[in-house]
Amino acid sequence: MLTRKQHELLRFIHERLRESGVPPSFDEMKDALDLKSKSGIHRLITALEERGFIRRLPNRARALEVLRLPETVGGAAGQRRFTPSVVEGGLATRAKAPPPPVADDRTRDLSIPVMGRIAAGTPISAIQSRSHSITLSSDFLAQGEHYALEVRGDSMVEAGILDGDLVVIRKQDTANTGDIIVALIDEEEATLKRFRRRGSSIALEAANQAYETRVLGPDRVKIQGKLVSLVRRY
Repeated sequence: MLTRKQHELLRFIHERLRESGVPPSFDEMKDALDLKSKSGIHRLITALEERGFIRRLPNRARALEVLRLPETVGGAAGQRRFTPSVVEGGLATRAKAPPPPVADDRTRDLSIPVMGRIAAGTPISAIQSRSHSITLSSDFLAQGEHYALEVRGDSMVEAGILDGDLVVIRKQDTANTGDIIVALIDEEEATLKRFRRRGSSIALEAANQAYETRVLGPDRVKIQGKLVSLVRRY
């Protein structure tokens, strides 16, 4: 059984996906249900996910998939996947999830998917669909699954990361103090920053004195991966 608010949110998400193929933002869901904060929406989405009605796609901002609907809503949910755009607030587009890197037994090179842009400055939406791939030697990679992002901004210049560089990220949801990470903030924005703990809070620290350190509660930040390599073209 669903509560009235859970039922209303599921119906709103389903109707928005059916009309435009784009999942609503947390602000849109908050306004539609007349709630005061996005934390209430987060709790409703978690409850719907636990009950098997929706699924949040990993490493995607605002990406939701409706798995099934109560009979009162009507019809079975189509098996569609939705992924957001990362290009500075652009509209979301549908795309297939990227395949894992493929190893070449002869050269031990790996094909790494490039998944759009990451802000080294003011946070922007991330991560989008696979645009192309780059090939790297396994010597430059850690164990695990990787993806690459194009850097936009100058907040990490003192760490040697410049605007236009490609950063190679290993997918993981934990980090140690001092690691440079992809941080997803409030399920909507992503940024490349140095990770530090300040008591029970998380500090996202720039490597440029022109930018202030952001200190956020742990419930507002999700770690999307850790920087393991950098590619620069001249």
